[in-house]
Amino acid sequence: MRNAIKRLIQLTLLFFLSIQLSYGGGILVGRTRVIYDANKKEASLPLSNKSENKPFLIQSWIDNGDGKTRGPFVVTPPLFRLNANDENNLRISYTGGELPQDKESIFYINVRAIPSTPKNDTNELRLVIKTRIKLFYRPEKLQGKPYDAYKLLTFARSGGQLLITNPSPYYVVFSYLTVGNTVLKDTDMIAPGGQLNVTLPANNTGNTVEWSAINDYGGDTTPEKRTL
Repeated sequence: MRNAIKRLIQLTLLFFLSIQLSYGGGILVGRTRVIYDANKKEASLPLSNKSENKPFLIQSWIDNGDGKTRGPFVVTPPLFRLNANDENNLRISYTGGELPQDKESIFYINVRAIPSTPKNDTNELRLVIKTRIKLFYRPEKLQGKPYDAYKLLTFARSGGQLLITNPSPYYVVFSYLTVGNTVLKDTDMIAPGGQLNVTLPANNTGNTVEWSAINDYGGDTTPEKRTL
């Protein structure tokens, strides 16, 4: 019994150590989002292996948001080995299909990193890390500018609900959103031409909305503020 407990403790410590190594010295995805401009043949996503001595097997694919259905894109290479201290680019190509041309569409890029295991070490625990980031398909000649889209959002309060409207053809991903002193942590983004109803806490009486969005490069925009 004592040996079993000792073994469980060892495995637990090894698990958390593997997490630290994977994040501290593993695969680094070079962007937090990818913008696929319809007027270009492809988009790219840089990857680098920051490990000093461990290669990884990289598997990549794109889904339409449900985690199952593949989107109309192909990733090249879909499966490859990335050696220690090495870099590579994923090339993303649109394969065609009916997508709206008057607004953006969203998909998700999945990158799975599988660390190698020494042949003579059967007790090592391999931790597979999966990164998932947004891919925005942006048609040509959309109205307005993507960096101004977040400024066009409108807000209205009705009882305990906050109604958010996005009149632009672009997705707006929130960096933060507050009503009074309340941070609305679960509000991720709003679709082009879409509306969101957000339930406010019962004790929230604030009449000022402040928000910032995440731009094409993964940075935060200048905050905006409105009075309800």
